[in-house]
Amino acid sequence: MLGGKGNGASQVQHTAPVPAHAVRFTTPVVETPAAFILGRWAWRLLAFLVALPVRYPLSVASVAVLVGSWWVLDWIGPGVVSTVTVVGGLAWRHWHPASFRRWVGLRSLALVRGVWVYRRHWQPVLVVSGLAESYLERQYLPRIRSVTCSEWADRVRVKLVPGTAPSDFEERTPQLAHGFAAPACRVEVLGPLDVVLEFPRRDMLADPIPALPVPASADYVDLGALPMGRCEDGRTWTMRLHGTHVLVAGVTGAGKGSVIWSAVRAMLPAIEAGLVRVRAVDPKRMELSYGRALFHRYADEGVACVELLEEAVADMQARAERYAGLVRSHVPSLEDPFEVVVLDEVAFLTAYHPDRDVRRRAENAMATLTSQGRSVGFAVVAALQDPRKEVLNLRNLFPDKVALRLDEASQVDMVLGPDARGRGADAHLIDPAAPGTAFVRLEGSKIPTRVRAAYVSDADIDTMAGGTDEASRGGEG
Repeated sequence: MLGGKGNGASQVQHTAPVPAHAVRFTTPVVETPAAFILGRWAWRLLAFLVALPVRYPLSVASVAVLVGSWWVLDWIGPGVVSTVTVVGGLAWRHWHPASFRRWVGLRSLALVRGVWVYRRHWQPVLVVSGLAESYLERQYLPRIRSVTCSEWADRVRVKLVPGTAPSDFEERTPQLAHGFAAPACRVEVLGPLDVVLEFPRRDMLADPIPALPVPASADYVDLGALPMGRCEDGRTWTMRLHGTHVLVAGVTGAGKGSVIWSAVRAMLPAIEAGLVRVRAVDPKRMELSYGRALFHRYADEGVACVELLEEAVADMQARAERYAGLVRSHVPSLEDPFEVVVLDEVAFLTAYHPDRDVRRRAENAMATLTSQGRSVGFAVVAALQDPRKEVLNLRNLFPDKVALRLDEASQVDMVLGPDARGRGADAHLIDPAAPGTAFVRLEGSKIPTRVRAAYVSDADIDTMAGGTDEASRGGEG
């Protein structure tokens, strides 16, 4: 029966005729031979082994050295291997000390400091600093990914806890520096949840830097990278002047003169050749008066200073009118030299001069120069002691800023930006016994750099103003 149960119903279903349109043809399953499967896997293994040295060269080399060492040790004995290793290391250090230092010395130092300094104290320092996070009675700590050492600092790469931000570390750099017995701590953001904590081991800027050699000729003067002194990592500090404006802020005795005179010294051959002209505004009559012979124009009295600035504005506008529709970028020449306007103690003209009309004219001229002068070859280098807005409200028109020693932490934010101290720019903590030390923040960069300007003595300035002595000229820059 059709509706029945059991074997009878099953027999009726199997014996029922199947319509022609319901017939389906299926491909028979062919079993792959085992030898073919093994051969395919063997080929993949061979390809992987061949590509392994290309993909992971250091790992393969390390394994090869380890295996070879075991084989040599078993063949000739441990004493001979130790002797060969020591002798080879000493020979390497003697003949190639730089590479030995990079590949052996600094890596060994990073291993020791990573374990003994950072990983050993990591949890207590972060917990006390408030950088440990808790959730459901569990504690979450940022994790150390690696520790590397340069000649002057340790770089600790850290993976943050999800839900935190690099600003949490930036706000606690003093606690981290003291926690790991470092003179400072700086935070560098590499990516999401990926930061580097930089801890200097020693101060590369502790000793004064003598005046740098004068370039051999005007051909070696690079207005985009004038040598000024030394960076914290030992590199030469270079400052771009062509195509920008520079604000230098610092208290009395902080070293503003070192910054100004280092820039003039680096441009000296171009000044002598007529490719660069410097106009100096010196209300104090104490700093720039030493080198009056080097300047195209010099003024030290209030009205004369304003007239000098207005003259520079007129020259700039005349050049811009000639360039309109013809030239987009300035190239220094004898006809159109690079014009540098140096203002020492600019606050005298913008805030302290008793004549309100002089203050207004000075501020208008400075605003015009800093807003329109870059593209036509005019640069302003302004130095002041007090960076408050009521003293100089044109701070944002200076793309590059140099913060020497300042009185208050808030002044660091005024000069370098609100997040500069979080990135380690503690200009208010600079040692008064280290004039010329500063933090520099360039246009387009969020990370301030610690530098020290070279000290240009009165004798150096006299030599520069009286004609550069050939003996003082260094190499090719």
